[in-house]
Amino acid sequence: MSYWSSVPPRRAHILLVDDNIDEMQLLLAALRGEGHRISMAFDAMQGYRRATALQPDLILLDVRMGGSSGFAACRLLKADRATAHIPVIFVTSSCSLEERLTGLHEGAVDYILKPYEPAEVLARVSVHLVLASSKHVHADASDAGTPPNEPKEAGPDRVIALAAQRVVMSDLANVPPLPELAARVGTHEKRLSRVFRELTGRTVFEFVREARLFEARRLLAKSALSVEEVGLAVGFSSAANFSTAFRERFQATPSGFRSTLGGKGMPLPLPVSEA
Repeated sequence: MSYWSSVPPRRAHILLVDDNIDEMQLLLAALRGEGHRISMAFDAMQGYRRATALQPDLILLDVRMGGSSGFAACRLLKADRATAHIPVIFVTSSCSLEERLTGLHEGAVDYILKPYEPAEVLARVSVHLVLASSKHVHADASDAGTPPNEPKEAGPDRVIALAAQRVVMSDLANVPPLPELAARVGTHEKRLSRVFRELTGRTVFEFVREARLFEARRLLAKSALSVEEVGLAVGFSSAANFSTAFRERFQATPSGFRSTLGGKGMPLPLPVSEA
């Protein structure tokens, strides 16, 4: 007998997010047959909002839905302290390796391909519920010393800004244009621009530029990359543009900084606190 078959299934509250409920009937029946309580959402952003309100134990999330994608919802879920701990399993008909890796990179714990066997889904759900319970016990112990007035939740604007920052910081060399960046966190560029300015005092462009320069400063101090390689690594199109921007920000050229201040790195700016 395997370990997992010897563990009684945990009855849990599961949020199912999919815009094609007909495809999910068999899975719904299987989950309810195990005694799980099911809540439903029919698009990605509704799924995120319901997760913040209902605090489910696990989320089964489709990738391709009308409007925002499941990836956008996952980014918000993982940027929001109120929902970051909830395991997310993507359920999708796409067999693209790139898409599966994207989902895992965004914080999902697993990926299930349609068509699926309900028994396999139940087994994966059971595994991740057990793992999540173990993590929750350790998290409770860690939180025992947290001051009672320390906030654990962030408003929706702050969550959007944090999620966008994470997208930017994940690949400074290939930051998406503002409309695409906004879409990746489930909003539109006008709102993303507004929340960045309100919460950080900067535009999105200013944040990206600052993040690139601080990361460049760190790489110059801590790595063996050439000045040109550092500039390319953080997204500057040419060594000349990089040198000009760096000098304006730090009053030294990249090579001058490296020769006089090498080893004195500086932390990356994260102007929106997650607290």
